[in-house]
Amino acid sequence: MESITGALGPLFLLILLGAVLGYWRWPSDTFWPQMERLIYFVLFPAMLVSTLATADVSRVPVGRLALVLLGAMALFGLLLWRLRGWLQLTPAAFTSVFQGAVRFNTYVGVAGAAALHGSLGATTAAVAVALMVPVVNVMCVASFVAAGTFGGASVGKSAMALIKNPLILACLAGIGLNLTNVGLPGWSQDTVELLGRAALPLGLVAVGVALRPAALLRIDRGVLATNGVKLLLMPALVLAFTWILQLDPVSRDVALLFAALPTATSAYILARQLGGDAELMAAIITGQTLLAMLTLPFWLQLVS
Repeated sequence: MESITGALGPLFLLILLGAVLGYWRWPSDTFWPQMERLIYFVLFPAMLVSTLATADVSRVPVGRLALVLLGAMALFGLLLWRLRGWLQLTPAAFTSVFQGAVRFNTYVGVAGAAALHGSLGATTAAVAVALMVPVVNVMCVASFVAAGTFGGASVGKSAMALIKNPLILACLAGIGLNLTNVGLPGWSQDTVELLGRAALPLGLVAVGVALRPAALLRIDRGVLATNGVKLLLMPALVLAFTWILQLDPVSRDVALLFAALPTATSAYILARQLGGDAELMAAIITGQTLLAMLTLPFWLQLVS
């Protein structure tokens, strides 16, 4: 347990540092939204490109990893949709519950995988991101369409945003550079790697800044359902899948880590843009991030 908490502890401390900075609104109210854009559009894509372009992806069981992660995500997405009547939520609230159950915080996932298993963990996490980001975005936008929370004009806009998603484009670029054996020639490798190194610490601080402690006062059926799926049922199913498909320890740990991650802070923005329940989304994001500080070490210790 000590090695796991030693690896994850600094990540959670960076998130808590962000929460303190966000509470005091330091250095200003306008600073962190711009920093988040820099991280999302430049630094994190650079990290993905540098990892995927030069990695030995043959060491990652891509097919089995995809079956584990995408299979669990699809099953719980369908389960939630079938249970939407029982949950008795408004369409807007249901989309927030859906996002809370299937989305994942990429910054925490990649940082955690690297802390636990070094370069191989980071490579496996980058592959997981390449597999999951396109699928989870399509699933979430589809949930808004099916729930009818916005008009047809927004569908095209959302589809275009999906196509231009910087994380998807970065994964495609990195994989393309890897498969063509171009890699990152000359100074480009050192430059892109330097940019990428800034992504994870700043990303974790930005996660903390985005937390809304006041939102924790909202506890209802939707919050309990999405937290139960994301932090308990999803990791349990993924763990069973990793055992059935006999994943190696590194791939197993990364799959379990990504299954047990709290939902992404970007889910709040999507909820605001596409007619979801933004207040409920804020409560889910904050609650899951804080609870994950307890549940993530538990799940990883279970298989250590």
